[in-house]
Amino acid sequence: MTRHEDPSATVAPTDVRHELDGEALLPQLVAHLREHRTRLRQEWVGRIQEAHLLQAMTAQEMSAETTLVYDNYVEVLETGSVEALQHYARDLSERIIPRGVETHEVVGIVLLLRDVLARSLFEKYQRDFALLNRVLDAYEPAANRIANTVAVSFVEERERVIRQQQDSIRELSTPVLPVRERLLILPIIGVLDRERARQLTVQLLGGIRTHRAKVVVVDITGVPDVDESVANHLVRTVDASRLMGASVIITGLSPEIAQTLVTIGVDLSKMNTIGDLQGGLEEAERLLGYAVSRDDGNGGP
Repeated sequence: MTRHEDPSATVAPTDVRHELDGEALLPQLVAHLREHRTRLRQEWVGRIQEAHLLQAMTAQEMSAETTLVYDNYVEVLETGSVEALQHYARDLSERIIPRGVETHEVVGIVLLLRDVLARSLFEKYQRDFALLNRVLDAYEPAANRIANTVAVSFVEERERVIRQQQDSIRELSTPVLPVRERLLILPIIGVLDRERARQLTVQLLGGIRTHRAKVVVVDITGVPDVDESVANHLVRTVDASRLMGASVIITGLSPEIAQTLVTIGVDLSKMNTIGDLQGGLEEAERLLGYAVSRDDGNGGP
């Protein structure tokens, strides 16, 4: 009998491969994981606690979230679609990021779930090694896709929250304040880097438009130093403000910053500088046509 005529080499293996196809196995795996849902979820929670993950969450929160994660996990195994899981992962991230939960914790609990479920499948199919291999071949790619989806969704949400927090901090640290009609003041405190300088320009130009400002006083008394790129950005901000019809007065220039501006060759002819904030406000009022007077202490008009 030739090799092609041997039934053991042709018909039987072909039938087995068809029977153990991954698409046919997944419904069996899903049914098994749903049948043992309570036990497997409890085992998973125990592993999470042993690893000291999600300690910022209460026992009730832990129970609710792990139940939802488990059910979403099994649903993805069943449907192959990660859209619902992505939506849930983003919602979960919004809830737990403010609690101080870190990325490694989220990735860690998903990997623990993958391990708990894999061990359960091993126990179920361990007596048939060939079948076990087929089962794991069907399970592991889907499980890895789920872990990657959750990790990416969490990281993206975390980065969004961080950017939002940074923008809020910048807005609070560089407020555009209306002093009187057509006059704005922009006090800057702290390090002025390139990103913050860009944010400053956006806020300032927005303030000029909103308040129809004619003069803006930018006070940099609280800025310790600036580099060449930031200094040039300030000049461009002055030019952009002028195009919008507003003059800019810069006050509080420290000796160190003044020396830096001279050294790097910034065009100071484009910048109206006044020593201190009080002097800058007085100059701004003169430009607006207000009468500037000082109280001489005599109490007279």
